Amino acid sequence: MKQYVELDTIDRKILGIIQDDCTRPIKEIAEAVGLSNNPCWRRIKRLEDNGVIRKRVALVDPAKIGLGVTAFVTIRTDQHTSDWLAAFRRAVRNIPEIIACHRMTGDVDYLLRVVVHDIEHYDNVYQRLIKSVPHLSDVSSTFSMERMKQGPAIDVARIL
Repeated sequence: MKQYVELDTIDRKILGIIQDDCTRPIKEIAEAVGLSNNPCWRRIKRLEDNGVIRKRVALVDPAKIGLGVTAFVTIRTDQHTSDWLAAFRRAVRNIPEIIACHRMTGDVDYLLRVVVHDIEHYDNVYQRLIKSVPHLSDVSSTFSMERMKQGPAIDVARIL
């Protein structure tokens, strides 16, 4: 059983604020959750130290920089050795257009999320992938027509 960090109501509020805008000053966060600056800072530090807050980032809208096509790629393989997996991990990490990769249960072994300019760009990514990784028994792609919901934020106030 995996261990997790217990979060109280204030922790959840802090996480909601930071996920919305991690550049907000401690003073503003503290006021929003009903704490003074030092206790608020200590809570944020504890959340970071415990790995709840992994990092603070700026989110880039792919469409605004010309990467308006998102492909979801399912991969099946007949190889499951540690050497094959290491080669696959290397290939995925070395193809920057692949922005997410998940090992799956069921009929599909891996699911990739890929952002590209257009179908020609996707084909280039596809060719690099199949040249980098042997023994891919099936690579299937579907393209997103509309992004209906997306975000890295976890609504901890409503989920937990």
